[in-house]
Amino acid sequence: MEKAKEILKEIRVYLLIIVVVLLVKMFLVAPIRVNGESMMGTLHDKDIMILDKISYRFSPIKRFDIVVVKYKNDYLIKRVIGLPGEHIEYKNNKLYVNGKVLKENFSHMKTNDFKLDSLGNSKVPKNQYLVLGDNRVNSLDSRMIGFIKKNQIEGKTSFTILPFHRFGNKK
Repeated sequence: MEKAKEILKEIRVYLLIIVVVLLVKMFLVAPIRVNGESMMGTLHDKDIMILDKISYRFSPIKRFDIVVVKYKNDYLIKRVIGLPGEHIEYKNNKLYVNGKVLKENFSHMKTNDFKLDSLGNSKVPKNQYLVLGDNRVNSLDSRMIGFIKKNQIEGKTSFTILPFHRFGNKK
């Protein structure tokens, strides 16, 4: 009987560890894999990153954040370009926010001329975002799928854990 109690005690410890790990993965952080080349320049296909699921509960989504978007049955990793209420335009590979040129502080491929009017709006709608991949010529992003609702954003990511030679913060 003593042996059975010891085994149960040990099993409880492992069950507690499993429950804690599952809760952390569900609500705080989780690994996420880059699938494809739409973020090339910053991220690489098959990079493993940490998805921060909790930050946006305490702080706003910011321009140029790298976010994980739930789209249909998939997760897309993109960069936030346009915030709610803003007029966004790309002209001659330059980003214009509300008519003013804004320097993009990350590497990206050439962006063809683009206006929000092509999405049926002159401004980014309330509680929605314009997201683009850094590899602008090869990215399924807001230019094709439209604005992203806030509740489609699973969280942000910027920290690569694998492969080890790419370990670290990516902006």
